[in-house]
Amino acid sequence: MSQKLALTVVIAVAAAVAGAMLAVAVRPAPEVVTSGPVVARRAEDAPADAPASAPVALKPRKGRVLSVAHAMKELDLIAPSRAKLAEDFTLPLVGGAKLRLAAERGKVVFINFWATWCPPCREEMPAMERLWQAQKGQRFVLVAVSVDVDTKNVRPYLEEHKLTFPVGLDPRMDLANAYGVRAVPSSFIVNRQGYLTAIALGPREWDSDASHSLIEGLLR
Repeated sequence: MSQKLALTVVIAVAAAVAGAMLAVAVRPAPEVVTSGPVVARRAEDAPADAPASAPVALKPRKGRVLSVAHAMKELDLIAPSRAKLAEDFTLPLVGGAKLRLAAERGKVVFINFWATWCPPCREEMPAMERLWQAQKGQRFVLVAVSVDVDTKNVRPYLEEHKLTFPVGLDPRMDLANAYGVRAVPSSFIVNRQGYLTAIALGPREWDSDASHSLIEGLLR
């Protein structure tokens, strides 16, 4: 049976204000960890004296400005139970370039796992494009990692929907497995020092005031 046919639709119940959110399973659901989520399995423990990057001058923006904590709560994001460096990777991108996470240190990195056949992924991608267009000049990196087995489907999808953010290819799910991805869409936000800061299971309104406040707060 192909990977795509083996995937099933699951309903993930959000813990706070977000209600129910739809996600598509890519592997069996993990056990519930009461102390916090399981983060990158081969990540290094974060040193206690990690250096801070210089602040970034942000463009003024209309709308509500929330603290990082309030933005994470409004978006119903999961904070890792302990500080850990995000799993490093080198990922081939659509178009032939490569992206290495370690080379993006000093930037906020948004990593989204998705597939062209995933309805909730398609639901959130226009908002991701708007977030990318608003923040891409601010030391912000957004990469959408496709887990499509047939990578030939990815470029036509991006062109059809006019999506311009970088898109990586992970047909064997090596990177998805390293990050413990159980369903798509799943998103991971890495701060400027390289630490995993927030996890989203299922789609979000990535162009909301809370989303912009989160990115801008992590850039300061």
